[in-house]
Amino acid sequence: MNLKKLVWRELFERKSQMITIFVGILLGITTVIAIKNITYYSEMAVAREMDSLGANVLVLPKSVTLQDYYSADIHNETIPEEYALRLTMSNLAGVDNLSPKLCVPVELEGRSFTLTGILPKSEFQAKAAWGGAGIFSRPIGCGAIDVGTPEPADKKTLVRNRVIDDLATDEALVGADTASMLGIEEGQSLDLMGQKFSVVAVLPETGTVDDSRVFAHLHTVQEMSGKDAVVSCIEIVGCCKEISAGLVDNVNDLLPEAKVVTVTQVVATQQKVNGMMEKLSMIFVAIIVVIGGAGIANFMFANVYERRREIGTLMSLGAESKLILRIFLLKALLLGFAGGVGGFLIGTTLAVTLGPRLANVPVLPMPMLAVWAIGISVGTTLLASYFPARNAARLDPVTSFKEV
Repeated sequence: MNLKKLVWRELFERKSQMITIFVGILLGITTVIAIKNITYYSEMAVAREMDSLGANVLVLPKSVTLQDYYSADIHNETIPEEYALRLTMSNLAGVDNLSPKLCVPVELEGRSFTLTGILPKSEFQAKAAWGGAGIFSRPIGCGAIDVGTPEPADKKTLVRNRVIDDLATDEALVGADTASMLGIEEGQSLDLMGQKFSVVAVLPETGTVDDSRVFAHLHTVQEMSGKDAVVSCIEIVGCCKEISAGLVDNVNDLLPEAKVVTVTQVVATQQKVNGMMEKLSMIFVAIIVVIGGAGIANFMFANVYERRREIGTLMSLGAESKLILRIFLLKALLLGFAGGVGGFLIGTTLAVTLGPRLANVPVLPMPMLAVWAIGISVGTTLLASYFPARNAARLDPVTSFKEV
């Protein structure tokens, strides 16, 4: 009788034990795969939502607080525009977009508004020294600035992305409240500080200070206000994971003369959700390894004890200890593999089905989790079965016949 037949008979002669072990492995792997699958897509959805909120990292003058930036709207302190160059030339991971801005007060029809100078991405592209270095040399994705735009982008995306692709020196974008109060529409002209501007877009309402602003080209605003190459702030849209990993500290090291702050509530929410789900999945992994492993080891020890006469018979017929060891370990390997594959399939099905209902996000299968599931399942069963299998391989045939 060869090894294959021995293992096959060992699996199915005691079906109740085999089914109990298999179901335990299956349920554990199913739970972990479902949680990790839903967590992955939930994190992606949260990250997209965070990015849609706009800038989550601000570079400000040392004396300016985050409260000053949002409530006072305009502060007199400035930082060099050259800081934007430093950020662009750096290799900092997690900087998805950045926008240097200069805010100055203006009056329109007897009312006070804020004129904000912004630097379009075309200005970054125009600087040849920036084109192949730093953040622009990285592939597009989390932590890389997309400077290529195959099609002209809608200028209204400024309210979400915090940057626009192109803006002429005589063009302006008007916030929703400003347009409503002044009756301004797209295509009209606007007189700002003695200079004519063409309104190329009225921005959608955001519920922020941007609604009462007028946006124009940064260098035009600098020239009109008589300021040098300075900005009021640099807004950064950072990858949430990189912010959690220390992006703010890295920017602080790069720009020690400035103050780097983050919208802590946004990042804290991201960290809390991600951390909770990650801990939950790790708890289930621990349950599988500890409790599942203990259960498998207990079943294997009981199996060896019950079958010690059969093991002794095989050994008396010439079976070597290595063969006995291989029989039990191969049995554990097959159970672990079957449990891992089954757990992956059922867990993925549950994640795809329940994910949209539980986490309100679309969930897709993740083939990479199959390797992870099989690895944990097989590893746990082999580890738990090793010592029982070794005991079986060390049985003395004579003693086993006497005991039974």
